[in-house]
Amino acid sequence: LLTRLGRRMAELPLEPQLAKMLIQSVHLACSEEVLTVVSMLSVQNVFYRPKDKQAIADQRKAKFNQPEGDHLTLLAVYNAWKNNKFSNAWCYENFIQARTLKRAQDVRKQMLWIMDRHK
Repeated sequence: LLTRLGRRMAELPLEPQLAKMLIQSVHLACSEEVLTVVSMLSVQNVFYRPKDKQAIADQRKAKFNQPEGDHLTLLAVYNAWKNNKFSNAWCYENFIQARTLKRAQDVRKQMLWIMDRHK
């Protein structure tokens, strides 16, 4: 037997912790941000470090670092990409994998669609 919350969580194709976090974010008025964080956690690492450019890659990654933690760092990366019109060139300049960010964007759209159905 599932609770009402459990049934809603089961409809989301996410790990239980992420599903609950996303559902609870609606009540905390931070669902846009949590939607982005959850989608970024659902994909592979967005950063890459080419052997011949590790130092500069580390510098670029440090620009996104948030002292509050990795989740907010991922949020900062996604928002910066969004602010740069989802540019592949921006990703290349910042040593970020554009294909992985596009996958996160797809996951985010899917989660948004599911969440919108439950309004």
